[in-house]
Amino acid sequence: MADALASAGIGRGARVALVLPNGPQMASAFVGVAACATCAPLNPGYQAQEFRFYLEDVNARAVVVQRREGGPVRQVAADLGLAVIEIDADASCAAGQFDVHAPAAGHRDSMDSPAPGDVALVLHTSGTTARPKIVALSHANLLASARHIAGHLALGPADRCLNVMPLFHIHGLVAALLAPLASGGSVVCTPGFDEQRFFDWIAEFAPTWYTAVPTIHQRVLAHGALYRERAPAHRFRFVRSSSSALPPRTFERLEALTGAPVIEAYGMTEASHQMASNPLPPAPRKPGSVGVPAGAEIALMDAHGQLLTPGGTGDTDNTGEIVIRGPGVTAGYEGNPQANAASFVNGWFRTGDLGRLDADGYLFINGRLKEIVNRGGEKVSPREVDEALLEHPAVAEAAAFAVPHASLGEDLAVAVALRAGRQADEAELRGFLFGRLAEYKIPSAIVFVDAIPKGDTGKVQRTTLHDKLGHLIARPFVAPGNDVERSLQAIFGEVLGCAAVGVHDNFFMRGGDSLKGTQVMSRIVAQHAIELALPVLFRHPTVAALAVEVQARGLAARRRSADVQAEIDALSDEEVTRLLAEEEARGAGSGG
Repeated sequence: MADALASAGIGRGARVALVLPNGPQMASAFVGVAACATCAPLNPGYQAQEFRFYLEDVNARAVVVQRREGGPVRQVAADLGLAVIEIDADASCAAGQFDVHAPAAGHRDSMDSPAPGDVALVLHTSGTTARPKIVALSHANLLASARHIAGHLALGPADRCLNVMPLFHIHGLVAALLAPLASGGSVVCTPGFDEQRFFDWIAEFAPTWYTAVPTIHQRVLAHGALYRERAPAHRFRFVRSSSSALPPRTFERLEALTGAPVIEAYGMTEASHQMASNPLPPAPRKPGSVGVPAGAEIALMDAHGQLLTPGGTGDTDNTGEIVIRGPGVTAGYEGNPQANAASFVNGWFRTGDLGRLDADGYLFINGRLKEIVNRGGEKVSPREVDEALLEHPAVAEAAAFAVPHASLGEDLAVAVALRAGRQADEAELRGFLFGRLAEYKIPSAIVFVDAIPKGDTGKVQRTTLHDKLGHLIARPFVAPGNDVERSLQAIFGEVLGCAAVGVHDNFFMRGGDSLKGTQVMSRIVAQHAIELALPVLFRHPTVAALAVEVQARGLAARRRSADVQAEIDALSDEEVTRLLAEEEARGAGSGG
């Protein structure tokens, strides 16, 4: 690969984009390009406009594609005047072997070995609310991270990783490829995760471990019965999870399925992947924690840039933004001084994650600062809502997200995918959350989907969920069907200031808040002569659901009234006189 690039006039420091599908050829092409130039792996599923943006943004000089590639990248490369380098492999080739076809240039570049500080890899951040930033990682950064991962997991020549992560993503490149190579082990480079073929790959290649994001682990669990059917004698040494939070329930089920310790780690592109990790047994692993520092120094910082003292009580007083520094951390975003000024403070890199360190030095993450929902001043971590819902036996996936709100600023909704063959409705799930979460953390809307929308790497991107799923929150108008529903519809409309309130419209999603909710409940109490407190509205936020509760309470009140009257009728005149005297005496004794 180095020789082909040199022949094309491309050498040390030049940017070379890889547009290749997952597999052993992509793996060896990455190592080859990064060893002599600067590699820029791109998602082969991009469309022409995306290829143009990313190729121009990284200032690519060449693109590496398969010889049979006929997608839009070739035309974009031609439009930009980039060299196209083709690789060709057939079924008889060894894993990772291929022929290289490069255009001859007028001069041949040198193939000098790069220095540790040279940039080996450039990746874009996966931001969705602003222009993606370019993360430049040096050879020293990548090797430090790979060696930290290998050492922390005690990887050696006998270990074999089953890689199902994309090789255009830092997780797949560093944890699943470079860490095994740095320890002398081997890698099974799959075309990507395939829930039907996953267990066949285990039977065929006998991997000692695999690493993936939580959504992939959940798909493995959904088809877990195939594990012992396809690979009855197989045993993992461990299973690794990273790139997003692993719900404790998923942790427990995965350990039960595989019979191996699950090692949750914490990584991000700017740190060349791993920053923290739970240790291997016999050291303790803490479900819900991403472990101890493993590749970076970790601290917590307040909003004023001051480091916080770690605490072991779990109090929110010791919660702050997670900041890191170490040999794997990027020197800065490329060509973006504003982002660098905001992200680096006193030598620390600000991760944008909120967390705490316990007394043992284990890190617990509350969520992304930009994902925390500010519900009228009450801060809600979507991750906490997800984990509570995943305890319900019918829930396979859950992702809470912010939605705009007229008076609160933001409100909370959650998307839920149910397990195959299981059923649950919004009222059941909302009721399940009461007692597990504070009232202000209960989502105002629950929408049901076949699968939670995810990004290219399998991570849920919460900041885009409202755009993708917001239409499911709006309900078609349904008129009231009885007198109680009509009276509640009128009260909802008066308090919210809108006439067309359907019986399935969510009070909070239509602009209601706690103050307006109190007005609603006081009017219902006065009109229907029942006892009703605000928490009932949180449990039953629609006219239809609340009407059932009002009718039930009204019936109970009438029954109690009838029972009391029956008891009074059964009393003798002397007993009635005595009870009235005792009541009068109590009133006098209390001053009233």
